Amino acid sequence: MPTPDAHRRIAESFGLDAERYDRTRPRYPAAMVERIATALPGTDVLDVGIGTGIAAEQFRAAGCRVLGVEPDDRMAALARRRGLPVEVSAFETWDPAGRSFDGVIAGQSWHWVDPVAGARQAARVLRPGGGIALFWNAFTPSAELAATFAEVYRRVAPSLPFTAWARPSTDGNAAFHDRAAESLRHTGAFGEPELWTHAWDHTYRRDDWLDQVPTSGGHQLLPPAELDALLGGLAAVIGETVTIGYTTVLTTATRLGWAAREL
Repeated sequence: MPTPDAHRRIAESFGLDAERYDRTRPRYPAAMVERIATALPGTDVLDVGIGTGIAAEQFRAAGCRVLGVEPDDRMAALARRRGLPVEVSAFETWDPAGRSFDGVIAGQSWHWVDPVAGARQAARVLRPGGGIALFWNAFTPSAELAATFAEVYRRVAPSLPFTAWARPSTDGNAAFHDRAAESLRHTGAFGEPELWTHAWDHTYRRDDWLDQVPTSGGHQLLPPAELDALLGGLAAVIGETVTIGYTTVLTTATRLGWAAREL
């Protein structure tokens, strides 16, 4: 895992090329979005770490009214261009100004939030019976493809603090869920967290895959020559297309049916 300083620098790097992030990052399974939206007691949703609005746009299409909280004003600007309201703040210190919500969602962002403070803030702003849904698109490629990509990373991008291709995705998925679930339990304000998973594949044209590679955590911080070498190395080991396996990992829990109190 990256050091705390590296973690902060990676978290702040996504806005360096927000347009690319918005253009290339995968969306979320429509069935998952619908399942979350229909389980909520109402339509008011708070999107934590809304980014450029990728998940929020899908929830809006499912009938939700979405407000975003986003610490990076570069990312928030793109979400606003989609017509999504966004308040720029870290979630842990965001002032809800007395507002409450039927759902709190976080797509590809909860691991940047302090788990204890974030869970308490979510409990404060959720209405009784409301739901929290924290989800990630995790790479679950074939063992052969993972090994091939990992070799390229080791050879030409050794300065990356970590890479998804160097560790089993199932371990990473379990770690995300376990950490989130434990913080929700710690508040005493939620029912028992559940783990849902949605497995799916996406076939990319080579240039489309290479276009999204720099949006992964830490890649924007590579020296330009090293990033170019990485892209060249990956291009050399894939054909005209590459099929990437994903598992969307979802941690969900329901706010207990009593009013928010000091947490």
